[in-house]
Amino acid sequence: MKNAPGPVMLDVSGQTLNADDVRRLSHPMTGGVILFKRHYSSRKQLVALTDAIHAVRPDLLIAVDHEGGRVQRFRTDGFTVLPAMAQLGALWDKDVLQATKVATAVGYILAAELRACGIDMSFTPVLDLDYGHSQVIGDRAFHRDPRVVAMLAKSLNHGMALAGMANCGKHFPGHGFAHADSHVALPVDERPLDTILRDDVAPYEWLGLSLAAVIPAHVIYPQVDSMPAGFSRVWLQDILRRKLRFPGAVFSDDLSMEAARQGGTLTEAASAALNAGCDMVLVCNQPDEAGKVLDGLRFIPSKASQRRLRRMRPRGRALKWSKLVAEAEYQSAQTLLRHAFA
Repeated sequence: MKNAPGPVMLDVSGQTLNADDVRRLSHPMTGGVILFKRHYSSRKQLVALTDAIHAVRPDLLIAVDHEGGRVQRFRTDGFTVLPAMAQLGALWDKDVLQATKVATAVGYILAAELRACGIDMSFTPVLDLDYGHSQVIGDRAFHRDPRVVAMLAKSLNHGMALAGMANCGKHFPGHGFAHADSHVALPVDERPLDTILRDDVAPYEWLGLSLAAVIPAHVIYPQVDSMPAGFSRVWLQDILRRKLRFPGAVFSDDLSMEAARQGGTLTEAASAALNAGCDMVLVCNQPDEAGKVLDGLRFIPSKASQRRLRRMRPRGRALKWSKLVAEAEYQSAQTLLRHAFA
């Protein structure tokens, strides 16, 4: 029987594992590892790190925020520097068919390169709408029009799926309208539910089964609920699960962010997010604090939650880097990307 993934995703101390990392990774509450730029110096080092993580626990899900543009953790030693999603939106305004083809190519390159280095998933695509005033979203968004966002995201997701990688839309129900950066403040979106459902939530509904997972926003929508979406049963249970009938996994955004701190401990925040409906919670850039969460958390994931997390694992065998770069599909995707933004 396969191991049941725990409900906590954390990071490791550095570019190699130490004894404390191994202890945390071995904890039954651990289900995943998220990597950042500080965990990377070269492809060889990255492969050694992911191999070491999987040697400790083969069931652990290794993830990264690797969107393209300014949010791309690995950019050297052969990794393709990917465009910001707004560039795909701008291309759509000029040539719809070309934009969808390039979005598929970007998704394939993104996923295939990560998988060649032992990474299982990326937290992408961003489904927020570009209202032009968000401090943290900006050119990470595809477009202002939710229809364009949905179509480009679907193409990107298709490219990722061709490389055997699941996707994760963020930040539900939408972070694009709120001004504040949830890393350093608690954003508030005062709009009514009907407006948010009509515009910001539309891509989530239209993508349907092609959306494998979501990350909810650390944003309060006071006309809907007093809690940020990632801690809100209204958003996660009543709207996402019941109204939209979303069957995929729900990952919290980083609980170490300022907008997730409600005056309690990280363990209390993790418990609140899980009880609201998240399947896995992220505790980033604080390995020692993550260890306290692992030891203090009292939560038993449902079998349905465990199944949703297992479905996030990659499909098929990943190509080694040397074989990937010689592959005809990869070379074709690179040519499309290069010509689109020459």
